[in-house]
Amino acid sequence: MYKRILVPIDGSDTATQALVAGLQMARESGGSVRIIHVIEELAQVIAYDPYGAYPGDLAKVLHDNGQKILGDALAVAKAAGVVADERLVEAHGQRLADAVLKEAEAYKADLIVLGTHGRRGISRVLMGSGAEQIIRLTPIPVLLIRAPESDQAHGSSRHEPQLAGV
Repeated sequence: MYKRILVPIDGSDTATQALVAGLQMARESGGSVRIIHVIEELAQVIAYDPYGAYPGDLAKVLHDNGQKILGDALAVAKAAGVVADERLVEAHGQRLADAVLKEAEAYKADLIVLGTHGRRGISRVLMGSGAEQIIRLTPIPVLLIRAPESDQAHGSSRHEPQLAGV
């Protein structure tokens, strides 16, 4: 059984589903979960508004948003009765996958649980796949939680993940 589970989250429905899956596994095995949120430099560049926002303002917004995502996830873990901690990771000069793998190594994770948006075609080429990079680079087992097919087509989730006992 997996005892040290790393769950990267980004606030998406599939990340929430991955969190629920990771928490269920940890609860069943008596394990723990580390929840991480990665702030990428690329997100700061893409979101930068050259006509009004300052890079410092944007960094604060991304940091605050990440802290909220982590706080909400930690509350879910606490309600589920699972030992968990959280980390906000600023990936300066790193790819998302490298930042996640560095955290997995530091935590001594024996499983990574992540949500994937299941992008295909041109959106996959343009947006890339952080999950794919993680799978390719890690020696640690990875459990992927995919968005249901209908959610991928419509871009929204109709199914709320459920954690028994919460």
